[in-house]
Amino acid sequence: MEIVAGAHTVAVVGLSSNPARPSFGVARYLQSQGYRILPINPQEKEVLGEKAYPSLEAVPPEIGRIDIVDVFRRSEFVPEIAAAAIRVGARLLWLQEGVAHEAAEAAAREAGLAVVSDLCLLKQHARWRGAMGSKPA
Repeated sequence: MEIVAGAHTVAVVGLSSNPARPSFGVARYLQSQGYRILPINPQEKEVLGEKAYPSLEAVPPEIGRIDIVDVFRRSEFVPEIAAAAIRVGARLLWLQEGVAHEAAEAAAREAGLAVVSDLCLLKQHARWRGAMGSKPA
């Protein structure tokens, strides 16, 4: 997917410092592929060597553009997260496996974001990387 290939910064909403959590494994993988990870979780101070932020809007402007907002929260929280992704100017709203919200996805698309729902970014990235023979980042 071209939009993922051109991305550099991934804000992982709901990223946990617990290595047993799926969010940690996905973020660690993305970091190993050259992406900058921004942990978004008010319960964390730092994850994977990166300062954590309580919200997307708390990320300082000097960090630069957030390319992908990768969501590890329940579907009921997606409207609030999608609205924040729109406000910060993200390019892609990615809802992990089991996460979807039709109205919030439509609002994000209408605001110009690409949207992927109910898919694992790690699995998709690994699939694309294998198909291309190299990492897209």
